[in-house]
Amino acid sequence: MFNFFRKKKENGVKPMPEISDLEGIALKEGDLVDALRYDLGRCKIVIEDKKYFYESLTTGEKVSWAKMIDAATNFQKVRKVTA
Repeated sequence: MFNFFRKKKENGVKPMPEISDLEGIALKEGDLVDALRYDLGRCKIVIEDKKYFYESLTTGEKVSWAKMIDAATNFQKVRKVTA
């Protein structure tokens, strides 16, 4: 009855969330970022099993995008690296 408020799934697949850095700049797979949590340093955004992860370039550690959400702004606690 109240299904008109839900997002439509394409072919039964839930769409990937859109993520943004601390300044609101959109992020996508392959972008380089400076992580501000978990001592990750510079990271690359990777997708595994239809989920975003930050992979540290120095240690190889992977952290889920959900752990990097800033509660105050709902942006990610990262800064996109621009050349």
